[in-house]
Amino acid sequence: MEEKRVVTGKVVSGAQKAAYFTNLPWVQEQCVEKLGFRPYPGTLNINVSEEGLLSVMELRKNEGIILCSPSADFCSAKALPVLVESIECALIIPPEDVNIHAENTLEIMAPVKLKDALGIRDGDLLTIVV
Repeated sequence: MEEKRVVTGKVVSGAQKAAYFTNLPWVQEQCVEKLGFRPYPGTLNINVSEEGLLSVMELRKNEGIILCSPSADFCSAKALPVLVESIECALIIPPEDVNIHAENTLEIMAPVKLKDALGIRDGDLLTIVV
C-alpha cells in the first residue's frame, strides 16, 4: 500500500470550466460508482508551493481511478481519492495534452462546494491528504 502524502497549497480561482465537466452524466455516474460521491458542479484549485512540487509530480504518476469517457468528444481523466479535512474528495488529473493548469495546480472535486463547506476563500492555505 502506498503511503499517504500531505500536500498544502493556496486556494486560487480556476478557469470556470470544471462545472461543465463535473455535470456530464457519465462523470456523475462514474464518480458515484468509483469514488462514492456525486460531485458538486465545479472544482476547487490549489497552487502548491515550490517545496510541494515534487509531491505533485509524484502524484501525477499514480495510476489512480480512471473516469472513462464514452465519447471521443471528451478525454478520460484520472482521479485520486483525497481527504480535505473530513470530506472525502478526489484530485482530478486530466491528460497532459488537455491540462489547462500550471504544473503546481491541483484540482479537487468534492461532493460539496468546498469553499462554503470549509469557510475558505482565495488566498487561504488548504491541506489535503492523498
